[in-house]
Amino acid sequence: MTIYRFKSRETGDLVMLRPHGKRLLEILGKDPETPGVLMPEDIPGAIEAIRAAVLAEEAEQRRQREQAAANGEPEPQFESVSLRMRSTPFIEMLERCLGARVEVVWGV
Repeated sequence: MTIYRFKSRETGDLVMLRPHGKRLLEILGKDPETPGVLMPEDIPGAIEAIRAAVLAEEAEQRRQREQAAANGEPEPQFESVSLRMRSTPFIEMLERCLGARVEVVWGV
């Protein structure tokens, strides 16, 4: 699978390249190699897990920048599109699905 396609009855499909979709599924504790479903009652925890991962990534990048500056080293380079930006459409999808009480599926 070169892409992940997240589907719901409430939103249009959300398509992500494999590395980015896989990372989100791993953050959620889901097996990225198999089809899956996120039930409405699991969505608040999923949103919280993604937001926590975003904050952790940003804190780690900030720490690395500060450490490089303190050591007189060049600033480290990170992906130009952050987890925050990549996860925003997925979080929006989850919030809409939560409001409509519908599941999100992938790999089917």
